Amino acid sequence: MHQLAKFIYFKVLGWKLVGTFPSMDKCVVIVVPHTHWLDFFLGLLVRKVVNQEINYIGKKSLFKPPFGWFFRWTGGAPVDRSKNSNTVDSIVQIFNERPIFRFALAPEGTRKKVKELRTGFYHIAKKAHVPIVMVAFDFGKKEVKIGEPFFPSDHQENDFQKIHEFYKDVKGKIPEYSF
Repeated sequence: MHQLAKFIYFKVLGWKLVGTFPSMDKCVVIVVPHTHWLDFFLGLLVRKVVNQEINYIGKKSLFKPPFGWFFRWTGGAPVDRSKNSNTVDSIVQIFNERPIFRFALAPEGTRKKVKELRTGFYHIAKKAHVPIVMVAFDFGKKEVKIGEPFFPSDHQENDFQKIHEFYKDVKGKIPEYSF
């Protein structure tokens, strides 16, 4: 699958990969921008290109028949957004229980245009004591850019400035929805 994914990604689609996915057992992977449903399939493909198991969560309705098996098979877990549950602590618990857990999410929280990223990913990384890996899906340049992992500091504002700089000028599949 790794070789097939590389062939499709590089040769058929003509995309580039900038940076290297770090060799680590635990991290929070933030993927921006999330503007189209095709981002999910690009993510699955890139996951095979970098040859890493990366998990994610999705809204509970995605995991119902007829497609629920697919989302579980690809490493997903359902989240019930209607309940008043603490998702951050639930995910931190998964980090604590598993020897290997690379958790990917789109911090925009939607495919529509947003001005600010949601902060859950940051609090998850901080509480779980794991680094954040920034990944940009740049449809304008036809490249996926992978940043160096960093641990959240005690200065959230400075960390978010660094994050915003990494994603500056990155164009999503629907450019007007880009972060």
